[in-house]
Amino acid sequence: MKQLSEILKQVKSSASVQLLENDMKDVRENLDDAIKYLKTRICTINTQKTKAVEKIRQMRKSIDDYLNRLERKIFNDLESKHSKLKTIMNTIVQQMEQQSSQLDQMHRKFIKLTQHAPELQMYIGLREIEKSTSQTANYIEDSKADGHLNDKNLEANIASALQSILQDVKSFGEVNIITTFPIFKEKTSKKYEDRNLVSIFQGIEKIRPSLMRRLTIPEDMKSVNIWSCFVLPGGKLNIYDYNKIRLLLFSIDGIFIREVVAFTENIPVDACHVGKDVVSVALGSANQTVCFDVEKNKITKTFELSHDCDAVASDGHQMVISSIEKSTIVNLKDMSLTILESFGTNRIAVFKGNIYGTISYENKIFCYKTTGEPLWIFKHQDIRFLQGLTLDKNGFVYIASRGNNSIVVVSPDGKTCKTILSEADGVHSPYAIDINRETGLMLVSIEIRNDSDCVSYDSA
Repeated sequence: MKQLSEILKQVKSSASVQLLENDMKDVRENLDDAIKYLKTRICTINTQKTKAVEKIRQMRKSIDDYLNRLERKIFNDLESKHSKLKTIMNTIVQQMEQQSSQLDQMHRKFIKLTQHAPELQMYIGLREIEKSTSQTANYIEDSKADGHLNDKNLEANIASALQSILQDVKSFGEVNIITTFPIFKEKTSKKYEDRNLVSIFQGIEKIRPSLMRRLTIPEDMKSVNIWSCFVLPGGKLNIYDYNKIRLLLFSIDGIFIREVVAFTENIPVDACHVGKDVVSVALGSANQTVCFDVEKNKITKTFELSHDCDAVASDGHQMVISSIEKSTIVNLKDMSLTILESFGTNRIAVFKGNIYGTISYENKIFCYKTTGEPLWIFKHQDIRFLQGLTLDKNGFVYIASRGNNSIVVVSPDGKTCKTILSEADGVHSPYAIDINRETGLMLVSIEIRNDSDCVSYDSA
């Protein structure tokens, strides 16, 4: 064994010193390039903001101009109809005033005849007055018959499409942060990488789950189709039954407690635990995801998105809602949305800032950063027609491999895998899977005689 003094003499001349210096230079260059890149991006988003403001204002001006034209049109129509109606009514009033004046003259003549005229003259005069009075009475009746005395009111009816703006249009638009792969690429020393590679994934061979219990499903509920299952705080179990479109609650011992909620309008396709007693439910083609409090039995938040909501997952800090085409990240602190274009998946999970997803028809599992940067993609012959996925506290990825009736675990680096449960263990057509990272309790939904059942395992 070499003496310490001999080792110290060789330190300065060793290759590791030069490699370390090169590494430090690379890291410094990476920092400088990253700072320069981010400053450029800040200028870019400032320009994007200016353009967005101009776009919003231009749209507002276009709407204002269009509404002003419509307003002038209806004002002109109002003025025209008011003038026409007023002219007609004024003409009738003038005619009636003439009739009234003539009637007054007849009345004065009537008084004179009754007071001073001889009988013959009075007889002739009264006949003439009677005829004139009858004509005036007939004029009033004719006016009624012609509708001249009907109530004629002016009424302005606002177009229903315009009125619906106040109810249907909830916002002027939406502002999204669209994440794409960065142009910036850092320099990396291969030797530096090799010196720091430490095998932390040696525990995959030690993963041997043991069966704990099955859910006790009441006889009148035997026909269930479990599309998702997860563990709530305190150990209660929640499953989504696709057959009856409902969330069901079970105790930690697998005993049925109650139906949480049944959906009547939109059909959910996935669900996950978000925080405390709140679960999130993805409503597929309705482009909606709702947060539901299972204790208060009410919806606490609704997210309206620009894409289908086919899969949902959360780590308590952020929630990812995905379709096969794109995904949306929800910051659960401020409820801001970030859209990941061209980032789609069938099933999804979130762990330590990374997104894990599956493409079922390609039998692929992948891991991405929340920025959209790919970390690894894994494919193996032991994984076929994969469905649900989840992760344990160490970052191992558990896959429900429906095509070959097994549960497969993939190492955190996406390089190796191991089948931990198979058909010999009673696993048939597994679909949903979840792990409580605090207790290690794993839930798996399997098929029994064309119905679903949920089995719990100790994954530790």
